[in-house]
Amino acid sequence: MVNEFLNVSSEKLIESIVQTFYMLGWSLFFGTLFGIPLGITLVFTRKGGIRSNGIVYFLVNGIVNLVRSVPFIILLVFIAPLTKAITGTRIGTKAAIVPLVFYIAPYLARLIESSFLEVKPGIIEAAKAMGANTFQVIWYFLLPEAKASLVLALTTGTIGLLGATAMAGTIGGGGVGDLALTYGYQRFNNSLMFVTVVLLIIFVQLIQATGNYMSKRIRNHE
Repeated sequence: MVNEFLNVSSEKLIESIVQTFYMLGWSLFFGTLFGIPLGITLVFTRKGGIRSNGIVYFLVNGIVNLVRSVPFIILLVFIAPLTKAITGTRIGTKAAIVPLVFYIAPYLARLIESSFLEVKPGIIEAAKAMGANTFQVIWYFLLPEAKASLVLALTTGTIGLLGATAMAGTIGGGGVGDLALTYGYQRFNNSLMFVTVVLLIIFVQLIQATGNYMSKRIRNHE
C-alpha cells in the first residue's frame, strides 16, 4: 500500500528517516562540542566578562558572525574540498555531517551565549568572591543556573539543524530531504512530497515538545 501511494518502497522511506536522524545526531554532537566552548568564550571575553579580552572576543565574534552569514546551501559547496579531505568524499550522508557541523556550531554558540547572559551577574560576583576559578564558575554556577535555558537553546538549534539536513539532500546527503528532492520534486510525486513535509512537521513537534518538557522539569526542580 505504501509503495502504491508514494511510489517508493517502505524500506526506502525508513532508510531516509534513519539517515536524517544519523546526520542530526552526529552533527548535533560535534556541533555542541564546538558550540559550547565558543559560547563560553564569547561570554567570558566580552567587555565586563570574567576574562575580558578584546582581541579574543573580536576574533571569535567575527568568526561566528562570518560563518553564520553564509547561507547553508552555499556553505555546502564552499567547504566541499574540506569535506572531501575529512571524509574522503563530497557526497553522501557522512559527507553532509561536515557542513552541518560548520552550520550548527556558531548558531549554538550564539544561543548558548544568550543563555549564559541570562544568569544574574550577582551569582557570578558571588562565585568570584568565594574564590572560584574559571572552571568552577562554569561548572558550579553558570551551568546549573542556565541549564533550563540551555535545554531550550539546544532544542531550537536541533530544529534548525533538522531543516539543514533536508537541504543536505542537494549534495546527495540522503535523508528525508533527499527523498523529497529526488523521488518527490524531480518526479512530480506530490504524494511523497506531502508525506515528507508531514514527517518533518512531526519531527519538529516532537523535538520541541521534548525540549519544553525537559526545561519545565528543570525549572520546577530549582
